[in-house]
Amino acid sequence: MFAAAAAAILITMGLALIRAIKGPSIYDRILAVNMFGTKTVLIIAVLGFLMGRPDFMDIALVYALINFVGTIAVLKVFKYGDLGRAGGDEGPL
Repeated sequence: MFAAAAAAILITMGLALIRAIKGPSIYDRILAVNMFGTKTVLIIAVLGFLMGRPDFMDIALVYALINFVGTIAVLKVFKYGDLGRAGGDEGPL
């Protein structure tokens, strides 16, 4: 059952990769890369369960946090042009 789930996750990862390459807008591509990262977390957790290694869950959680922070950083770069500026700043007073 878990092997079938792993196969299904790999198929959806392939579809997300296709969407990341062919996405009509940059936001579609970012969303596809975020989905690919989420599916990676799922595949790490499922493979850890299949191999009897519960410590893989720690690796999956760390990867999920890195995926989230990375997605937020990329979106901020596309919206503001850099990472150093705060969202509501208009400039120095």
